[in-house]
Amino acid sequence: MDSNDLHVLAWREAFESIGITFSEPEIHAQIGKGADMLIPALKPDLDAATCQELGKLQGGIFRRKYRASVKPFRHAFELLAHSSECQQQVVLASSASQDDLSHYMDELNIRELVAATTSGGEVENTKPSPDIFSTALAKLKDVTTEEVMVVGDSPYDVEAARKIGISTVALRSGGFADVLLRNAGAIAIYDDVAALLSDYANSPLGHHIE
Repeated sequence: MDSNDLHVLAWREAFESIGITFSEPEIHAQIGKGADMLIPALKPDLDAATCQELGKLQGGIFRRKYRASVKPFRHAFELLAHSSECQQQVVLASSASQDDLSHYMDELNIRELVAATTSGGEVENTKPSPDIFSTALAKLKDVTTEEVMVVGDSPYDVEAARKIGISTVALRSGGFADVLLRNAGAIAIYDDVAALLSDYANSPLGHHIE
């Protein structure tokens, strides 16, 4: 789902509500992290209670003002359907809330394609901590990190996966420069979901088909 820029707007409003101003590029540089990681990265001197309230505030602003405007990336459904047709298990592992994740699954109509999900509320630390991916992996029976491939659009996706030995195919659609994705450890980079789908057989995902 194409939500990064809208999350930036919600974070800007949340910070401004407590008298703190950040530019949109400053906030975007941290998008992909959950509130527990994003807030300290931008404002490390805030106490834990304020951080928690700020995270709740941002979530409320996002759901009230912006979530309805979030659109799927072109061919997102087709990519997941193709993976499923190739007998690959599809898992959604996100720093988003369970409510947002459930909403996006309904928007994409992919519940029947998804083997498991993990949301930010299920883990102690969100990305770039590996908790999101290790929790997701634990929900799959007899699957090792070598058999798993992450598709992500931020350096924090790549970094989190790399910490537990999972490779990542990165997408430029998150708005991060190639150098950041490469430095985080991405093994391949595509413009967007549609580009990955069109090259699926030649991509690292295609090479994972047994």
